[in-house]
Amino acid sequence: MSILDKIRVVLVNTSHPGNIGSTARAMKTMGLSQLVLVDPLQFPHALATGLASNADDILTRAQVVDSLDQALVGCGLVLGTSARVRSLSWEVLTPEQAVKQALARAAGQEDVAIVFGREDSGLTNSELQKCHAHICIPANPIYNVLNLAQAVQIICYEFHKATLTEEIFPVFEEELATHQDVEQLYIHIRKALERLGFHDPEHSKQLMPRVKRMFARIRLEKREVTILRGALKAILLNERRKKS
Repeated sequence: MSILDKIRVVLVNTSHPGNIGSTARAMKTMGLSQLVLVDPLQFPHALATGLASNADDILTRAQVVDSLDQALVGCGLVLGTSARVRSLSWEVLTPEQAVKQALARAAGQEDVAIVFGREDSGLTNSELQKCHAHICIPANPIYNVLNLAQAVQIICYEFHKATLTEEIFPVFEEELATHQDVEQLYIHIRKALERLGFHDPEHSKQLMPRVKRMFARIRLEKREVTILRGALKAILLNERRKKS
């Protein structure tokens, strides 16, 4: 079982079925699978299935309940999303902070609920008071209106990012060029530039130091040095043919 299986996405009183489908898609792309719908106005619905875009298995398994209390049964941590400052002070977390807390609790085999409110008005104060802390997604203060599914996607991405491993993005380390490899490249470059008439060692003493400084700024791989020296060899061979 994945640790993300302990994370429950709860949508409260969703009015547009398309947002439910888009939420399912957002969840599946980031590895979350537990969706709970509190008194949705229209579900199931063809629009939800269409916008789920092959994440309809999330919709099929979605639990539909009548109240938020039912949706939170068994949860050890409840975090509610809110874009507004409420009159009653409550702990407010960034998405990163919230995910860190949620995964710590999930690692201890506790179920965690992330609660999202209505499209037009979010969660009520009484609903937010059922949460241990609130999540606020930083946005443009002049216009901080996020679509419901967009907000879900941001939170789900933070969960996925926090659980990434090196195996997901394997690092392909090429063999780096040695000091001797690079010095031989410099010799080859100098010979080519002299043969082409571009470099006169008697009058342009700063050219090769600048070339070396340029290459010193990057980590040359052995294969890259081989490619460059092969190109230089071809250039010099072509010059010989022109002169013969």
